[in-house]
Amino acid sequence: MQKLKTYMLPIAMILGTVLYRPITMLNDIFPHFTQVLIFAMLLVPYCRLSLKDLRIERLHIWLIAIQIPGSLAVYALLRHLDPLVAEGTLICILAPTATAAAVITHMLGGSLASLATYSLLSNLAVAALSPIIFSFIGTHTDIDFWASFLTICRQMIPLLILPFVIALLLGKFLPRVHAAISLSQSISFYLWAVSLTFVMGRTASFIIAQGTEHIAEELLLALFSLLACAMQFAVGKIVGTRYNNRIAGGQALGQKNTVLAIWMALTYTHPLASIGPASYVVWQNIVNSYQLWKKNRKKH
Repeated sequence: MQKLKTYMLPIAMILGTVLYRPITMLNDIFPHFTQVLIFAMLLVPYCRLSLKDLRIERLHIWLIAIQIPGSLAVYALLRHLDPLVAEGTLICILAPTATAAAVITHMLGGSLASLATYSLLSNLAVAALSPIIFSFIGTHTDIDFWASFLTICRQMIPLLILPFVIALLLGKFLPRVHAAISLSQSISFYLWAVSLTFVMGRTASFIIAQGTEHIAEELLLALFSLLACAMQFAVGKIVGTRYNNRIAGGQALGQKNTVLAIWMALTYTHPLASIGPASYVVWQNIVNSYQLWKKNRKKH
């Protein structure tokens, strides 16, 4: 089992890619299955958190300062090369931290509290600022601000807030259940492996559905999303190291809410720009799989 655990995430990625057709069919039948998995994944580590653990630190301010202005700076640099690539890469950087980043951070031994705080801060900042940003650079500039803001909040709040609230309620009213969940942290790993299989299957299906008509731009978008992914994990770790929080810094900046990112690309920009965040799904999960594989190898 320990050997299987070491290679489980790469296996999950390969399985998801190969079995993308049945996974797509299952997703059509159970459209919220992945969200339920992520909800359960977050509930397990959140049972080790208390409300007083959530506090904004200097690290979070630096990361927001890199994430938001950094995405605009990269867009300004790339728009002369290719406006479509610029839009796709902008979204790869602007996109908020993934809700599942808390689980990976916890597995890697990083600060769950710091990551959970930044995830909330990042998502709220993007929800408030992205309608304004895309009103200047997006294709669909006539979308109402409040409609856009509420749509983003509706996508992120159930997975971001509810698991933490339920964890607090369990601690208060069902302490034995809370303690049992708190002691079963390895469950998150297996839930993440199943979730990753489904995410990779859906991503493979999405990319294949785009066809090969614009293959050159699609490859360019995939390349720049890889560069954006590598850069953000590296910069996040560098900044995090300064505040003795290397793992949380890397995951906070590098692991993105790609479902929301793809939605933003399809809503605000040319649909082809969504290849950027779709490719980012692959890159960030390769990084996460490698990090967890490396940690498990060291442990055993």
